Amino acid sequence: MAEYSDLSVLIVDPNPGMRGNLHNMLSQSSITKIEYAVSSGTAIRQLAKKPFDIILCEYDLGNGSGEANGQDGQQLLEDLRHHKLISPWSIFIMLTSEGEYGKVIGAAELTPTDYLLKPFTVDSLLQRIGRAVDRRQQFLPIYQQIDLGNVRKAITDCLASQDRNPRYAIDFARLRAELLFSINELGDAEMVYQWILMTRPVAWAHLGLARCRYGLAKYAEAQETLQQLLEQNPRYMAAYDLLARTHEALGQHEAAKKILEDAVQISPHMVRRLRHLGEVAFETGDVGVAERAFKQVVAKAKYSEFRDPEDHVKLVKTLVKKGDAHQASSVIRDMERSLRSSPNVDVCRAIASGMVQQMSGNMSAAAAELMNAINGVAGTRGLSAGLKVGLVHSCLNMKLDQQASDLMLNLMNDNESGVSMEDAVQVFEKAGRHDLAQGMGEQIKIQVDELIAQASRQRSQGELRAAVDTLTAALRRAPGNLPLLSAAASTMLKQLDDLGWEAPLGEQCTFLLERIRRLDPAHPSLETLTAQYHHTQRKYGISAVA
Repeated sequence: MAEYSDLSVLIVDPNPGMRGNLHNMLSQSSITKIEYAVSSGTAIRQLAKKPFDIILCEYDLGNGSGEANGQDGQQLLEDLRHHKLISPWSIFIMLTSEGEYGKVIGAAELTPTDYLLKPFTVDSLLQRIGRAVDRRQQFLPIYQQIDLGNVRKAITDCLASQDRNPRYAIDFARLRAELLFSINELGDAEMVYQWILMTRPVAWAHLGLARCRYGLAKYAEAQETLQQLLEQNPRYMAAYDLLARTHEALGQHEAAKKILEDAVQISPHMVRRLRHLGEVAFETGDVGVAERAFKQVVAKAKYSEFRDPEDHVKLVKTLVKKGDAHQASSVIRDMERSLRSSPNVDVCRAIASGMVQQMSGNMSAAAAELMNAINGVAGTRGLSAGLKVGLVHSCLNMKLDQQASDLMLNLMNDNESGVSMEDAVQVFEKAGRHDLAQGMGEQIKIQVDELIAQASRQRSQGELRAAVDTLTAALRRAPGNLPLLSAAASTMLKQLDDLGWEAPLGEQCTFLLERIRRLDPAHPSLETLTAQYHHTQRKYGISAVA
């Protein structure tokens, strides 16, 4: 097997004897580029420095003492996927002798390339590697196009490869559907999944179909698809997660909580699911379930290289709601001991401490902690919009009106936050502060008007792409502003007509026209903009969309 000599392998296993055995097995297939990691932390640090073709990972990454002294292979894979430390073409094979079914199913749901139950022979290991390498070779040219950002070329190549290579036709179709989904062409992705299901009724295609329908806001259809999937595959874990979110989208929060509880019973080790359960339980007022879920999240994430201090805040918030100041204070002390100081950790500690101080009636201390959090937010990176909105609520409770308004305006101006003008105004309205909501709306209107004027100047100077970028930024702040929608659609159409048809921009324009139609079917510009859109399509030979 000389063709494997260029492959690099990372063995993740705390047991030196097992590392030696695996090294010997790999050597029999001419694989000599072998490195070791003895824990999830060392594996993450090595993978952050350079990629490996194959990762052979032991499921039980403890030291054999039975103590929870590190991440297991499932949690490591979860981190690697979530933080994109392994590429789509990396081969990840889980090795386990674990007899507990919940853990095994947990590893399986995270879709490693393969997994092997110990003990296994050298032949079985090399057979699995050979199969994975062969498949990777077929897909590598497409993965490389994706890596270069040529997603549409990759989609076209998937279709061509599907016809040329019947052995992997379904796999190429699956990748094509996933790529279409990634660029928000959900209708086309939905059709690909339907084709797959006519060819082979596989569970993942049902899940993909449901994801498309969820993304298209066809919540009832998504729900029906997922319920049918779980009737046939009651241990298909990702379906539970999406079904819970579908229930939430339909306002059925108790049903969402029940679905997540059922999923945790089957596969109790997925940190993100436990976090989701805690959030839904808190929203429904089930403090007991929320407390248990967030405690497990904090415990299971303890040895992750990517610990999130927001998990401690959520647990403190739950304990405060329960009225347990003693436990809440203990969680804060644990945060201080076990997490290295950083802007994110310091802000989270201040928010949590402010909650406990307010609960204890120490209002001056609570206000001081809130000010520490407010002053530290600007230096943070990656804190969730939800946490910052929670900080706004805390400011409102403490009568820190100006700080609340400033925080919300900054959140609005952060393109990554996903918080729109409507979201910001609603936060203040729900808090009973119509005056602040009105003030926020006026400030945002001024900003939007300034951006529309800036885009108009850019357009008049022939800077069409810059004008589109300006209006797109404004739309993130006020996606329901009709004058802005009209100006953005008009400018996009001008660019398409003058500079040539670009499919993504054309799709974005279609979306804006549909939004105008939903908000105001009699909008005076709608008919003209629609006619211009179809004229530009015909000009460049694009099939007209009804």
